[in-house]
Amino acid sequence: MVAKALTIAGSDSGGGAGIQADLKAFSAMSVYAASVVTAVTAQNTKAVTAIHPIPDDVVAAQIKAVLEDIQIDVVKIGMLGTPSLIAAVADALAGYGGPIVLDPVMVAKSGDTLLADSAIHALKSSLFKRATLLTPNMPEATKLVGGGSTQWQANALLELGVGAVLMKGGHADGKTCTDHLVTKKATKEYAAPRVNTGNTHGTGCSYAAAIAAGLAQGMVLDDAVSRAHAWLHNAILCADALHVGQGHGPVHHFHALWT
Repeated sequence: MVAKALTIAGSDSGGGAGIQADLKAFSAMSVYAASVVTAVTAQNTKAVTAIHPIPDDVVAAQIKAVLEDIQIDVVKIGMLGTPSLIAAVADALAGYGGPIVLDPVMVAKSGDTLLADSAIHALKSSLFKRATLLTPNMPEATKLVGGGSTQWQANALLELGVGAVLMKGGHADGKTCTDHLVTKKATKEYAAPRVNTGNTHGTGCSYAAAIAAGLAQGMVLDDAVSRAHAWLHNAILCADALHVGQGHGPVHHFHALWT
C-alpha cells in the first residue's frame, strides 16, 4: 500500500512554497499527495503581490471530499490566515484520528505577512491540541509564546497541547544549523553545516511535508525528522542548480532524481 498524505495550505504561483512545495516533498518521499487549497497567492521569488482567501465553506468541503473517499495517513497543515478559517479546518478535521503536522506559517520568505495577528490565538486554541508535531522557526516561536531560550519556548509550546515541537534553527547565526525536536520526555538535536545560498524559499513547508511523509509511512517521529532533515539539507545544497527567479529561489525537491 502506498502511503497517502493530505496538505491543507495556500498556493504559491511561483511553485516554491505552500501547496506546491508540499506536493513535491510528498512525491519525493514516494507518498501519494492530496491537497486542500486555503488561499491563492500571486507570488514569485521576490514578493507576494496578492492573496485571495478561499471561502471557509469551500475549504471545509475540500477536506470532507478527500477524507470521505481516501484513506489519509497524515495531514500536514500550512497557511490558514484567519480565525474563521482555522475554526473551519478544525471542525472539518474533528473526526480525523491520524497524525497532524502543523507548520505555523506566518511570514513568507519575502517578508510578507501570511497570518493575521488576530488568528494566532485561534491557531493555538483550535489546532495545537490536535497537532502531533509543531514546526516553528525562531520568529514564529517568538510570535507564539514570546522570547526566551529554545528550550523555554519549546516547553511553553508543549504546555499549549502540541505533542512535540521541532524548533528550527535556520534563522540562527553560525556555521552549523541545528534543529531541536522537543517532547515532554526528551530533546534531540539535528545538525548540519549551514549552506551559503539565498535559494531557501519553501524550506519550512518542504521540511514539514517531508516529516509528514515519514509519519504516513509508519516511521516513528524522530526517524521521520532525521530522514527529512538529511533530505532537506541536500535539497538546499542543490538549490542553486535550479536557477529559478531573481529573488529567494526554491530548494531542489527532486535532487535525488535529476539536477
